[in-house]
Amino acid sequence: MIQRWYATLARLGDIDGGTFHGWHEAGDGVPADPQLIPSVSALADYIVRENTGPDLDVVGYGASLWAHNHEAAKVTSAVRAGGSSPYVTNSVSVSLRSRTVGEDADVIRRTPEILAAIGEAWDIDAGQVYDRPLYRAVTDHFGLENSDPRCGRAVFLSGRRASLAPDGLPGAYTPVANGGLIIDLTRGGTRTPSAGTVIDVNTELRTAGALEPLTTPFDRAKL
Repeated sequence: MIQRWYATLARLGDIDGGTFHGWHEAGDGVPADPQLIPSVSALADYIVRENTGPDLDVVGYGASLWAHNHEAAKVTSAVRAGGSSPYVTNSVSVSLRSRTVGEDADVIRRTPEILAAIGEAWDIDAGQVYDRPLYRAVTDHFGLENSDPRCGRAVFLSGRRASLAPDGLPGAYTPVANGGLIIDLTRGGTRTPSAGTVIDVNTELRTAGALEPLTTPFDRAKL
């Protein structure tokens, strides 16, 4: 978990150093929150301090960092992993929030690349890029649970899911490590797919079996 998180943070810095640096430990979300310079040992110490419950081996370990730099979106990197319970999912997320950073910002256009970095570092089952209205539109249309796989502006599919994905969807197909696949409906940030387009792509991927939910209780990490 710690090595994967460190690799993720390092890759984020490579993608957009102006946004992904100056990390703070989770606290009150204010500059007084302690800063953390990412390293394997610093992250290990932080996770130990953040997780003090008696059943961590069952529910797993969680932690988050945030950064908010001049003229950049506020970003949060959150992880949860390591639990043995077949009812607890592992998760990793990078969220961006801003009232001034627009859709044409480089960091927004590169969100499919950020998703690929996460998918490769964590060898994930599935992941997506979305904004809140799009997430709600897809969730409501298909009646999904929060943990159900889905496609947003881009989708990451693990190797088995990727093998089921149909050709010809209106996006760029990019193979990634571990046999995974990114389908980027923004085509490198050059377009913003409509909710209707995203719902249509979800329909095709679901029909093909590429977005089949994992069984609960979970008996595997990936489809």
